[in-house]
Amino acid sequence: MDSKKNPKIVLIVGKSNSGKTTLMEKLIRELNSRGIRVGSVKHTHDTFTFDKTGKDSWRHKNAGAVASLVVTDTKIALVKEDTRPAEEKFFSYLGDVDLILGEGFKTFCLPKIEIFRKDSPHEAPLCLEDPNLVAFVTDTDIRPGEKPCFGIEDTQSLADLVEQLFWGPLSDRGA
Repeated sequence: MDSKKNPKIVLIVGKSNSGKTTLMEKLIRELNSRGIRVGSVKHTHDTFTFDKTGKDSWRHKNAGAVASLVVTDTKIALVKEDTRPAEEKFFSYLGDVDLILGEGFKTFCLPKIEIFRKDSPHEAPLCLEDPNLVAFVTDTDIRPGEKPCFGIEDTQSLADLVEQLFWGPLSDRGA
């Protein structure tokens, strides 16, 4: 894939305990196996702690540093105040990947794949009427009208759809 272009974004949405993280893991593995560089973003609440109290980087930030970067030979971790809209942050921090998969962010006007399971404690899906819904993953009989529907384990076909949505049919790409 050509990572010099802005990355594409698709959100994995669903209610709590619907299987979003498991679907993300499977889809990331499948897309990586196809040579697609995937970055991930997880929506969480502001009360989440990114840095351990008492550690050096926490101490730097607590002393007033506007950003604290922890660096190893192969990894980085950044703790930084950033009040820009989430989508701006996606591109700012993950602009060197081909595809950004976001877990959550259900209210965003971006392409969405919803997962809904019959063993979920919830009675109904979230986004069946959302015009940004591009696919539905389920083990129920619920179908979202004209949108493609996939089984819980049908990761390869879901990855095919993601590729087609953003990069066109394989035949158009010389594959």
